[in-house]
Amino acid sequence: MDEPIPVTRAVDHGTAKLMPDIDRERAWLLTVDGAPQSYVDLDEPGHLEFEYTRRLGHVLDIFVEPGRALDVLHLGGGALTLPRYVAATRPGSRQDVVEADGALLDLVVEHLPVPADAGIALHGADARAWLESAPGGSADVLIADVFGGSRVPAHLTSLEFAREAERVLRPGGVYLANLADAAPFAFLRSQLATFAAVFEESALVAEPGVLRGRRFGNAVLVASHRPFDTAALARRTAADAFPARVEHGDTLRLLVGDARPVHDEDAVPSPEPPDGAFGIG
Repeated sequence: MDEPIPVTRAVDHGTAKLMPDIDRERAWLLTVDGAPQSYVDLDEPGHLEFEYTRRLGHVLDIFVEPGRALDVLHLGGGALTLPRYVAATRPGSRQDVVEADGALLDLVVEHLPVPADAGIALHGADARAWLESAPGGSADVLIADVFGGSRVPAHLTSLEFAREAERVLRPGGVYLANLADAAPFAFLRSQLATFAAVFEESALVAEPGVLRGRRFGNAVLVASHRPFDTAALARRTAADAFPARVEHGDTLRLLVGDARPVHDEDAVPSPEPPDGAFGIG
């Protein structure tokens, strides 16, 4: 049997590479300009390799009873890791995936296709533009995992964007975002303040080393109008290979401090990661 070989292709926003995992027969790592973007196991879509995707999966698992089909809007596609996860764990779900890089979508569809009956619709479009045109109250879950290069684009960080997210979500829905920052957390604190101005409940999931300011890293923002089981989420994230903490309530307010919501006119992208922050060995 032929061994799978890496695939390299110029896409709209850089150079994408699909690399097979030698330890898992049909598993692939997607990088763009050398930065890891997604990991997919075609035989085991419930497997979430990256820690931040595991944390997003934990929120999905505890926020809604297991197995219930959901309407999910994904802003940012990558190799479609989370759409595949939702399709596997919640059959019958309807999912829209919005990815600005059409050539990247083409690459993924060609080499890592999703089953035709998975209920996943792919759209090549700008995330903010798509969100603004989406029907109100049409999603149970909205997941924002959009990086232009290695930075969250500014137009996906503002109060106006947060209000659009709230409009598209159903009353009991949840907003999830993959963010990245380092101490003193100017970007992260502004995001927490921005979404707290729109949603009644919020939490942050991140590794203790990141929260203590020791290194640059990912943080998952959770926002909703409905209270959720932060204790159950904390138990799950603490049991991971790379444990994470869940900040909410008073500790989250302390982190936010005097940060204010940001508007479109003063929004900025997330900070540039230091060299090697998201590299692979």
